[in-house]
Amino acid sequence: MTSQSQGIQQLLQAEKRAKDKLEEAKKKIGTGSGKGRRLKQATEEAVGETDRYRMQREKAFRLKQSKIMGPQSNLADEIEEQTVEKLKELSRSYNTYMESVMKQLLSMVCDLKPEIHVNYRASN
Repeated sequence: MTSQSQGIQQLLQAEKRAKDKLEEAKKKIGTGSGKGRRLKQATEEAVGETDRYRMQREKAFRLKQSKIMGPQSNLADEIEEQTVEKLKELSRSYNTYMESVMKQLLSMVCDLKPEIHVNYRASN
């Protein structure tokens, strides 16, 4: 948890430095030539710095995630393979038992044997 708050602090500091560079560039605009170029350059530097920091933090996160969870690609491949195998097994089972189940179902529906229920009492 402390590494997360430390990372957030570093990100905030990087953003502050970027803002400072922008302010510095704005101040220079009022005093000298090349105003637009310096502002644009400062903006690009600030964006580049934040992007580099963000990529660094994402890389560290992915590294920690891979250490904790292991390689994800192998897990996804195993799940896909198990799914395909299970579908094949279900298809074979369906083809094997479909005929007999249909015969049983039709015989239950079509071959009715009327019987009087054991609890039936004839009333006179």
